[in-house]
Amino acid sequence: MASTNQSPFYQKAESKFLNAQTDEERLMYLEEMMRECPKHKSSEKMLANIKTRYTKLKKKIETERKTKKSSARVGIKKEDLQAVIVGKTKSGKSSLISLLTNAKPKISSYDFETKFPIIGMMDYNGVPIQMIEVPAIESEYYDRGIVNSADTVLILITDLSQLPEIEKKIERAPGKRIILVGKTDLLSENEKRKISATLQSKKYNFVLVSAKAGENIEQFKEKLFQSFGKIRVYTKEPGKPKSNRPIILLPESTVKNVAEKILKGFSSKIKETRIWGPSSKYPGQVVGLKHEMKDMDVVEFKTR
Repeated sequence: MASTNQSPFYQKAESKFLNAQTDEERLMYLEEMMRECPKHKSSEKMLANIKTRYTKLKKKIETERKTKKSSARVGIKKEDLQAVIVGKTKSGKSSLISLLTNAKPKISSYDFETKFPIIGMMDYNGVPIQMIEVPAIESEYYDRGIVNSADTVLILITDLSQLPEIEKKIERAPGKRIILVGKTDLLSENEKRKISATLQSKKYNFVLVSAKAGENIEQFKEKLFQSFGKIRVYTKEPGKPKSNRPIILLPESTVKNVAEKILKGFSSKIKETRIWGPSSKYPGQVVGLKHEMKDMDVVEFKTR
């Protein structure tokens, strides 16, 4: 682009445009060039050329964003237990999911660093819980679809004033809600007490946490598991210890439900079932297929 007889401000904007590293930066400097370009007859052609380039670049960026948004949703297979973290930019979502799961998102001081859903798996006493961090609610990348399909929505805030805006954004999400007040390592004990009292008075399910200091993380994990309303049933083979990873079931599930969760049609091959735990009258009790299981039961099957 020729910069003959253009102001120093225009020339500076043009220099920034030529040295820009991303399309977003180029778009920003094209806007600046349009503002600084003189509005007289001899510059009409140059201004028209800048506007054309601006329109084409903006369209290209929007197309790429739509493509990335749709591709980001592909491949998120919903697990038995799924929680999604929502919050405003720089609320600590990435730090939290990095602490709790195997996900390693990029953490920075910039606004809107997360542009795609971050997926990780959290282990809670052998129970795998799928956790997803979605981009900030005020970001154009925010994914309402993932939030609306999650079993539990974790609302991460750093200030109570953020809560009404987030709640309005997720009002159609049917999942259970847990309020997480983050970055508590920056709060005094008195501030924590006031926040807790306010949330308690409104009957919110909440935890005050700090990813940096590890504050109340175990309490949060327990609360998260309870929010799913599921039970854990462990299996064991005769003469061997119980499995490390439980089967996740709905409350009031039966022995038959456990067997069918292991393998479809497996219940018809069972010769004898023994159970240990809360639903048993005594250790190793022999029960039938209709026996109702309870959380933390252990079941042993003998096949025909």
